[in-house]
Amino acid sequence: MKTPAFKLVSLNEALFSVKAFAAAMAALYIAFSMGLPRPFWAMATAYIVSGPLSGAVRSKAVFRVAGTALGCAGAIALVPALADSPELLTLALGLWVAVCLFISLLDRTPRSYLFMLAGYTIGLIGFPAVTDPSTIFDTGLARVEEILIGILCATVVHSVVFPQSVGPALLGRLDATLRDAERWTREALSRETAPEGAANAQERQKLARDITELRVMATHLPYDTSEVRWMTRAVRAMQDRMAYLLPLTAGIEDRLDALRGQLPAEVSALLADLDRWVAEDPVEGGADRLRAEIARLSPAIGEGTGWKEATLLNLLTRLRSLVDIHQDCRDLRAHIRDGKSSLPERLDPLTRRRSRDVFHLDAGMALWSGFAALLGITVVCAFWIGTGWSSGSAAAMMTAVFCCFFASLDDPAPGIRLFLVFTLLSVPLAAFYLLVVLPSFDSFPMLVLGLAPTFLALGVFVARPATMGKAMALLMGVVGSLSLLDLGTGDFASFLNSNVAQVVGIATALLVTQLCRSVGAAWSARRLLRAGWSEIAAMTAARSGIPVGSFENRMLDRVGLLSSRLALAGPQQDLAAADAVNDLRVGLNVAELQRARRALGGPAAPHVARLLGAVGQHFRGLSSRRLGTPPAEVLPMMDAALSNLSAEPRSAERDRAVIALAGLRRALFPHLTFATPDPSSESLREPVTA
Repeated sequence: MKTPAFKLVSLNEALFSVKAFAAAMAALYIAFSMGLPRPFWAMATAYIVSGPLSGAVRSKAVFRVAGTALGCAGAIALVPALADSPELLTLALGLWVAVCLFISLLDRTPRSYLFMLAGYTIGLIGFPAVTDPSTIFDTGLARVEEILIGILCATVVHSVVFPQSVGPALLGRLDATLRDAERWTREALSRETAPEGAANAQERQKLARDITELRVMATHLPYDTSEVRWMTRAVRAMQDRMAYLLPLTAGIEDRLDALRGQLPAEVSALLADLDRWVAEDPVEGGADRLRAEIARLSPAIGEGTGWKEATLLNLLTRLRSLVDIHQDCRDLRAHIRDGKSSLPERLDPLTRRRSRDVFHLDAGMALWSGFAALLGITVVCAFWIGTGWSSGSAAAMMTAVFCCFFASLDDPAPGIRLFLVFTLLSVPLAAFYLLVVLPSFDSFPMLVLGLAPTFLALGVFVARPATMGKAMALLMGVVGSLSLLDLGTGDFASFLNSNVAQVVGIATALLVTQLCRSVGAAWSARRLLRAGWSEIAAMTAARSGIPVGSFENRMLDRVGLLSSRLALAGPQQDLAAADAVNDLRVGLNVAELQRARRALGGPAAPHVARLLGAVGQHFRGLSSRRLGTPPAEVLPMMDAALSNLSAEPRSAERDRAVIALAGLRRALFPHLTFATPDPSSESLREPVTA
């Protein structure tokens, strides 16, 4: 039986390998023709830039070019200024790398490549100039030319030769995610009789991961070669609408759990009707008919309203939102399919509503990663300068590169270790090419024939997700060894010295990472949960309006990030009850209460403010690692808030506050039965100060 690694080569794998090799050879030929000292840098860059989707290659290329130019400018500015003090110069270069890495980790879009490239490009240019600063301009110019040649060749080849566009792949993923969302919606609508299981939680996590991955893919869309790039606004609007389905459908499931056996017959009929509408192709006016029926069945809020009525109103309001979102997604998808240049008036505002800060960002871990890179560079530079090692600059370069490459991972050590192992395995192959192949050929076509068997074979394995890491490590080990040598002076002694430096640099990055940067999946999961709890606590104390979309998207991203980490963490007592989707629902209800509270002028506003303060105190305790259930005094505060809200004059803000209050109660106390606050109780109607 063949193992997956040695299965037959698919057409897409072969095509990617040929295109990547063609781009690398074109870059190598141009570098040779220009007489650049280390032309294999161009070849290495072409392989680094290459990817299966042309839009992703183009988007990354723009920022790689800018990052390379910025790193070169930094080297040219720092090296002459600190040429007389190698210690200060290496420290300044290390600080540059650390700061650029910190900034790049605070951006999870292709823009991050700009700062990452600016970071380790200054290492590629600056460290070799520490011992010979007079050549900094020539070295910097040559390195930038080599890198830019590789970027441009890879971009042109992948954009022109059988381009594989991001657009069709993204639309396929978008359709699959929408089908998954519709299936989960139908399961939620049958919640009145269907119990929850582990599979349901997995569905939630998968939907969150899919939406986050779609957002990342969509960042490449403006650079794509397909017609879908003109639909970027509509695609992003559709993703924004789909993001609300996760908390919305989870909330509907919870309300149906709470009302199981107590739903009016008309509401049960509405659920069946809505289920059919989601499952079937929409008919004209179907959504409007459902909205009218929901409005007719919604209970009126008045003095003496209890939690059952508030929960039923919450359910019906969520069903109305469910209809709106599914209809918007269908209309936007039809617009994208038709490729129309303008949207209908009803949909156009959706494309203009852009939420910022859609990704979870961890400034603390970004800062720590920058510090780890600085520490590794400082250690290897101290050894280099202290011993006068002739190839020490190569070790510093490799430390900078590998501290940057894997910094986005919870534990970069396994990835760095993989590259270290395959770098060692690549040494004999690199020696064969340097000492046997290169001297044997006197023409570039013959050199291409000599390189083709190895690099075409490795390119196939790079195209396979299961073997990509190992194949890329081996490929970069070979071409990286050749890149470190000036072909005009290359010999066995310099080859051996440069490879020892490469290994020392990678090993230093691995050691520093293991000592002060590696964290486990459970640690990262707890940090993600605490970030969500801290944000909810901050929302309860917010004095200004809470932007629509920002919190929802960040929490949705955290749900997706948590799912993989919880699976890797294994059984953990404090993580077993973690429910980031429930935290998302809490945050949404808190945001609604905050928005409604500012519009309420009666005695209910202080009660809502006091409740929000207690909820905030609970989540501040959670974020400070004081785990526990919500305090019992929150319940009478909720009763008081509902009683006073029910006595308010009828308004849209009052109803929104009641709906959010019912949702918050279910999220914090899911096992409570319904109880009606006693309107005659003075303790519930007594005004309080916020």
